Amino acid sequence: MKSFIDPFHTPAHRLPARKLSIAVVGAGYWGPNLARNLQASPVWDLVAICDVNSERARALGTPFADVAVVESLDELLDTFEVDAVAIATPAHAHYGTVMTALRAGKHVLVEEPMADSLKHGLEMVAEAKANGLVLMVDHTHCYSPAVLKMQELVQAGSLGEILFVDSTRINLSLERPEVDVFWDVAPHDLAILDFVLPGGLNPTEVSAFGGDPLGIGRNCVGHLNFRLRNDGTAHLHVNLLSPTKIRQMVIGGSLRTLVWDDLNPKQRLSVFDRSVSLDPSSKSANEKRTSATAYRTGDIWSPALPEREPLGQVIEELEFCIRNKRESRTGWDSALRILAVLEAGARSLSRDGQTSVVASTELADSALAGAEIRNMRAL
Repeated sequence: MKSFIDPFHTPAHRLPARKLSIAVVGAGYWGPNLARNLQASPVWDLVAICDVNSERARALGTPFADVAVVESLDELLDTFEVDAVAIATPAHAHYGTVMTALRAGKHVLVEEPMADSLKHGLEMVAEAKANGLVLMVDHTHCYSPAVLKMQELVQAGSLGEILFVDSTRINLSLERPEVDVFWDVAPHDLAILDFVLPGGLNPTEVSAFGGDPLGIGRNCVGHLNFRLRNDGTAHLHVNLLSPTKIRQMVIGGSLRTLVWDDLNPKQRLSVFDRSVSLDPSSKSANEKRTSATAYRTGDIWSPALPEREPLGQVIEELEFCIRNKRESRTGWDSALRILAVLEAGARSLSRDGQTSVVASTELADSALAGAEIRNMRAL
């Protein structure tokens, strides 16, 4: 597990030498949330907002009297000296925007998913590493008190051996025509699993099934399946056609089961002290099949969680990582694993649900030679 240093407990955050300067690129859905948190932050100086839609950019910049508005990234980089850019554009635009910022020597915070392909993600990582820059992905959920507690419980062994994960993320939303349901909403839960599970997200194969019942040319309903360690299984259900909004994840262990309900502010986490056990003397597969099953029923409890906005923690960690030259807990390694799973899922969809091998991201740990990445063999 990658260790995380709480930025609020570091001298750098109590007495910063100066505010770091930053610009927000993209004034659509997520840009206003970034701008609001950056403007309120004691460690950041929001200097500009950039969007090709000048009217939208001006509307976002209106509440912030000292924040400039520009229409192009080139104008932004030519006009303002900024330490970092926060990118909240559609995923298909991430590659060009991120690479331009990195080549200009700027640290980058980018909305999830990091890129529209693993190849582009690897090239972005290579550029960041070559220039000694922070490339951080805004996996906001991983900074929430509930998910931090989930990680603590799972990695401390409180649930026992993880047997299954069952995740549901459904609502009514067809606002992003450029991506299907998998690339639109599955990155959220894949990021949580990568953060929570010991060893991160590391399936070797993925199977996916999707549906386009409206005939709009992209999957609006989908199911993603893969194996965990020790033959456990994970199932992600994503749906953009449901009038009922559900954001829930069940992580079942050999000792306890954890339920995360993100839409229940009074009880986001519940831990069920219940389990199924076999005769401990059963060792062979046949003995396990015929052994008596015992059920243990205990208490249900809900951990107390502090209330704080996760996105505020995201921008605090970005500043901390820049000052201390550290990789964030939602850095490029996690983002590449998620891209590899999404691409394997897309290949499975094209093969009517047949399993697809998840590509290795080990190139990101080597010299990341540009030629190697450009010549990656298509799977």
